[in-house]
Amino acid sequence: MLNFDDLRTQMSRRLFCQQGGHLLGGAALATLMGQAARGEAGAGQAPRTHIPARAKHVIYLHMVGGPSQMDLYDYKPVMQEWFDKDLPDSVRMGQRLTTMTSGQTRFPIAPSKYKFAQQGECGMWVTEMLPWTSKVVDDMAFIRSMHTEAINHEPAISYMQTGNQITGRPCLGSWTSYGLGSLNEDLPTFVVLVAKPRNQEQVQAISARLWSSGYLSGEHAGVSFRSAGDPILYINNPAGVSSDVRRRTLDGLKSLNELEYQRLGDPETLTRIQQYELAYRMQSSVPELTDMSQETETTFNLYGEDAKKPGTFANTALLARRMVERGVRFVQVYHNNWDHHGNLVGRMKDQTADVDQACYGLITDLKQRGMLDDTLIIWGGEFGRTIYSQGGVSRENYGRDHHPRCFTMWMAGGGVKGGTIYGETDDFSYNIVKDPVHIHDFHATVLHLLGFDHERFTYRYQGLDQKLTGVEPCRVVQELIA
Repeated sequence: MLNFDDLRTQMSRRLFCQQGGHLLGGAALATLMGQAARGEAGAGQAPRTHIPARAKHVIYLHMVGGPSQMDLYDYKPVMQEWFDKDLPDSVRMGQRLTTMTSGQTRFPIAPSKYKFAQQGECGMWVTEMLPWTSKVVDDMAFIRSMHTEAINHEPAISYMQTGNQITGRPCLGSWTSYGLGSLNEDLPTFVVLVAKPRNQEQVQAISARLWSSGYLSGEHAGVSFRSAGDPILYINNPAGVSSDVRRRTLDGLKSLNELEYQRLGDPETLTRIQQYELAYRMQSSVPELTDMSQETETTFNLYGEDAKKPGTFANTALLARRMVERGVRFVQVYHNNWDHHGNLVGRMKDQTADVDQACYGLITDLKQRGMLDDTLIIWGGEFGRTIYSQGGVSRENYGRDHHPRCFTMWMAGGGVKGGTIYGETDDFSYNIVKDPVHIHDFHATVLHLLGFDHERFTYRYQGLDQKLTGVEPCRVVQELIA
């Protein structure tokens, strides 16, 4: 019977014959040179960009649940005449519905109860619920013609974040980390923040799978920061453990992991070494990052009164600015409770109050600091809402079901053409009538702003050149780029 060493030797010979003599040399070179040899963009390594980048950082504000576009940005005054009338079959065109409304005997139109006004030089129609955002519309590019095939939350959020409805793929933040590398060796390249909404009526589950690195190296996964207690679990030394003991422990683990890598050649072992070292360095960098005491009252007032309350959206937005200021490449922020199947009016006031001044403050703060030009801000959900009401309808309140055919997103900074209003929907905000933008088009545009040709920005996995934008044709929306 073969012992383990003999078996390992024979396996190595098979691999050598199958993959060529370069394999062993490549593994040795990777051990000596680290990230550069493995083709990873790390701190001090040149990004793998194809064109000049307009954005160096991304702050992605995802509104979990799907904001109602016709109550925020997609003004449809004609719908006032359609109150409680049935959605015409010619508009619905046999679209499949969720099980939450598919059994309804009728689909009554629920016009928005909110007043709208044109704002800025661009004349963008904005709801009365967003008075602060209205002040910076000329810095924003609105896409009113986003669309997706996904109709339920889990596949829809996965699609928006990873380019695929099936989980397990790298998300946009991981692709950014892989392509651009780090600007600060003492902080993660990709950070995730989950803001707590003041209204908790209907929150959705937010899974860590959304910030997974998928088939990319584990170092490109998002690092989740907490709003209470230690920002990162186990970042501080346990009681009775000094920094010297921690350092000796890590040195011992590093030696063991290096032996493991020499024995088996698993690249994730090198990732484990790097992540241990990053965690050690973060013991000094993270407390300084999350200490808001040095921020001025003027800055807090810019983001709103909630900015001093840990875990609020305003506090999270301010923390996101501090992160990109210190070199974090990608900050993913999730804000929950936008799934308005019922009591939309009762909840929309809280939702918009959470994000309105904070978004204004983030754009204005970055602009004042000269950081908006190279920081791309993204705001949006995973799909939109239906013009017809779920359940009963009244002039003063209603609910809306999921709607994938059209929804609104906006971007600001990072090479985006401010004051742009792109795409158009029909009078029912149900179908796109001009300039559709698919999720893959959106991703291609974001990658372009970061300096990547989405067709060439690939990663070899399972015999295929994998891409964020998939295999179906898509395009960069040049009209959104300054």
